[in-house]
Amino acid sequence: MKFLAHIPFWLKNKYLLSGVAFLVWMLFFDKNDFLLQAERANRSKQLTKNEARQSEQITETHKELDALKTSANTIEKYARENYLMKKDNEDLFIISPSKENK
Repeated sequence: MKFLAHIPFWLKNKYLLSGVAFLVWMLFFDKNDFLLQAERANRSKQLTKNEARQSEQITETHKELDALKTSANTIEKYARENYLMKKDNEDLFIISPSKENK
């Protein structure tokens, strides 16, 4: 039993050892460990940002829909801009920005 005399007293404390073992188990080996909780928190933040962006898009789409429902001029403008439609007596020139802007 000489080897037990060289061990510090705090390593002989069964409560401290069981507490440390419990913490290690909960932080690394449990199914809801610390790393998984951090990943979930990060994913939650991303989903919150995504939800806010999508709600802004929904609001813009509702405004655009209301404008399209109320005015024929708005419908014509929308069709010309988004679907490149034209009248029979018109010519359509499409000018797009170059991709060499670096």
